[in-house]
Amino acid sequence: MNEGMTIPDVAVTIDDAAVPLAGLGVPLVVYFYPKDDTAGCTTEAKDFTALAADFARLGVAVVGVSRDTPAAHAKFAAKHALTVRLASDVDGTVCEAFGVWVEKAMYGRKYMGIERATFLFGADGRLAKVWRKVRVSGHAEAVLAAATLL
Repeated sequence: MNEGMTIPDVAVTIDDAAVPLAGLGVPLVVYFYPKDDTAGCTTEAKDFTALAADFARLGVAVVGVSRDTPAAHAKFAAKHALTVRLASDVDGTVCEAFGVWVEKAMYGRKYMGIERATFLFGADGRLAKVWRKVRVSGHAEAVLAAATLL
C-alpha cells in the first residue's frame, strides 16, 4: 500500500460478522498488530482506546487488525477494558492486501508474522499516511496528530 491508494476491497470479521473494510467509515485508521494480549499489542490497544474520544471528535474511525479470532478479541478487550474496535483477519487476506504479512526473525529463528503498521485513510478513502515497523511508545498520539491535519 502506497500513499494515494484507496482502501482495499477486503473484509474483516468483527463480532463474527464479515464487514467490508471500506464500510467502517472514513476517515479511517487501520492499525495492524501481531497478537492479542502480548505486551506491545496491549499497550498499543490501550493507547488507541485512551484517545478514542479524540479520534471520534475528528470523525475518524479506528480499527485494530490481527489474525486472532473474534473470540480472542472479545477476551482481550474485556480483560483490558478496550473500546477500540478489533477486527479479525484469520485467513490473512487483509494482511496480504496491506503487505504486512512478512518474514520476521527472533533469536535467529525466521517465521511469518504481522508487521506492526498503521494506515491513515482520508475522507476520500485514499491513503494519506503510512507508518511501518511501528514503535508503540507515542504512536497513537502521532496518528492522532496526523489525523488532525486531514
